[in-house]
Amino acid sequence: MNPRKLLIRLVLFIFLIFLLNYLAMKFYWYSSIWYLDMPMHFLGGVWLGLAYIYVFLPTDDSLKSIFKIFFAVLFVGIGWEVFEILIDIFITGDSFIFLDTSSDIFFDFAGGAFAILYFIRNIMPIYQDKI
Repeated sequence: MNPRKLLIRLVLFIFLIFLLNYLAMKFYWYSSIWYLDMPMHFLGGVWLGLAYIYVFLPTDDSLKSIFKIFFAVLFVGIGWEVFEILIDIFITGDSFIFLDTSSDIFFDFAGGAFAILYFIRNIMPIYQDKI
């Protein structure tokens, strides 16, 4: 895949995520639609996985690249949840909800898995042809 094409898709995709988040905040969808953060975390995981692929275009072993994408998405997803927990505790005074946090990490990972499948299907064959 052409890196320029991937960059254009990444930019359009992040604008879609920003637009959805803006609308969800403006119209209080996060509080009225209880499951809306699940697809948002999924989309964030997909975007993060694809952004990692774009920035560090894999040229080495494809299995190693898959693990790198997986751990990058997981690392950022867990970091975001720690940030959310700290904000909830120190600023809003809300309590920690394990089910919400684990669900968010799961959907971050599911989005990252989707990005890995995209990598395997669309990008990895290009590098295997060059070897």
